[in-house]
Amino acid sequence: MSLRHLLFNHIFISFCIIYFTTSRHYVSAKTQKCRLNSQKQAVFQHPVINSTTTGTNAPPSTTTSHSTVTSMASSTGSPTPTAIPNFAYGVDKIRGVNLGGWLVLEPWITPSVFESTGNDQIVDEFTMGQLLDTATAQAILKQHWDTWITEDDFVQIAAAGLNHVRIPIGYWSIPLTSSGTSTSTSPAPYTPGAWPYLLRALTWARNHGISVIVDLHGAPGSQNGYDNSGQRTSNPVWGVTPDNITRTVDTLRFMAKEIGDQVSVIELLNEGAGFRGNDWATAIRGFFGNAYEAVREAAGDEVKVMIGDAFLGVNSWTNFLTPPNGHDAMMDFHEYQIFSDLELNRTFDQHIDFACTYTQTLGSYESTSLWTVVGEWSNALTDCAQWLNGRGIGARWDATWFPGPNSQFHGSCNGFTGNWENWTDDYKDMLRKYWEVQVEVGETVQGWVFWTWKAENADEWSYQKGLEGGWIPMDPTDRKFPNICA
Repeated sequence: MSLRHLLFNHIFISFCIIYFTTSRHYVSAKTQKCRLNSQKQAVFQHPVINSTTTGTNAPPSTTTSHSTVTSMASSTGSPTPTAIPNFAYGVDKIRGVNLGGWLVLEPWITPSVFESTGNDQIVDEFTMGQLLDTATAQAILKQHWDTWITEDDFVQIAAAGLNHVRIPIGYWSIPLTSSGTSTSTSPAPYTPGAWPYLLRALTWARNHGISVIVDLHGAPGSQNGYDNSGQRTSNPVWGVTPDNITRTVDTLRFMAKEIGDQVSVIELLNEGAGFRGNDWATAIRGFFGNAYEAVREAAGDEVKVMIGDAFLGVNSWTNFLTPPNGHDAMMDFHEYQIFSDLELNRTFDQHIDFACTYTQTLGSYESTSLWTVVGEWSNALTDCAQWLNGRGIGARWDATWFPGPNSQFHGSCNGFTGNWENWTDDYKDMLRKYWEVQVEVGETVQGWVFWTWKAENADEWSYQKGLEGGWIPMDPTDRKFPNICA
């Protein structure tokens, strides 16, 4: 989700921050004092996405211990391997998908979850916790956690030839105790309970030979102001609040101690807002160094540690966390071309050509610094998906995003989003070529992780629907347009 990038991040640093909606969006959340009670809520059910159910999905308790949940997850019928998949990093290519919108909500991925609240002021998990009573919020989230991703999804992911999943999780879902930090451990106003689902997903991944990147997607105070951080706000404070940074390091240490032997990669923070100024960029750099040491101390040397470029460009991180100060570290680079008018003005061929420029940029950085993965990218050629820019917000493409005299109309959203069965063959061919060029870019370095595995009604963003519709091949090495960037 969300919205998980990039040329204009470097061009428009001094421009209005609202344009830094890159992989997500930056809008002030409205505040509402009232709280809804459970009697007013509709019964929430996801629209049917999967066509089969081959895996078991008995819901885990959200209050059981780590060992109990691990045992429960291991008893669902499949034998539990004794070790995580043996993946040869630096040799084999990462080919994966993000499980977006599951353990961290994003309105555009699962709009039905937000609609079920009956309150259009609920725009993220922060406002869900603020504006719903606890029992109702817990019931909605539990239903979502139980049904959005099941073991059958891991079966499908493995069958599609993919070898990694990246699982976003928020700090509020990680049960840090007071013995592990000098800061607060309260998740308020968030609704906790997702941790056992992560533990069960790790078992599913092992059962099906899939490596896991666990990604801290939301940090206290919000690291970017996007709804995918848990809180959509014009005033994120993570980077300027030392206790928030300390709590984040302590949370990662706890997570590394608990599951460091069950995952392949721990990503320290998703999309920190380095563009907010030197204080934020400096804070992120210091945080990465401290968090790297905390993970190494807690989990040892086997687990890989991933950082992101914080919208500053990979070259801003040359020689960072390279030996002797670090080892087995990775850079996560996100690439989208739809979150500014500048990018939307490009023709399809220009989108292709621009994507190809990253083969040089990323390859040059990796050769001197860290293994590099294109950890978020999609097939989307517009920002037309409902609520992609935030709940209640339209699209730049059709000028419904903050409409006004300066809005630029690029075209109608009809035929660019929604159900793929309504799309033209020409559009699906474009999606196939756009998929292939970005795979080509990712495989010039260490690999790629597509955003996202599924979405309720934005098939251009769904790997699962791409397989169904044919613009994503069942074999990720299959090429209809070989050597696009040659």
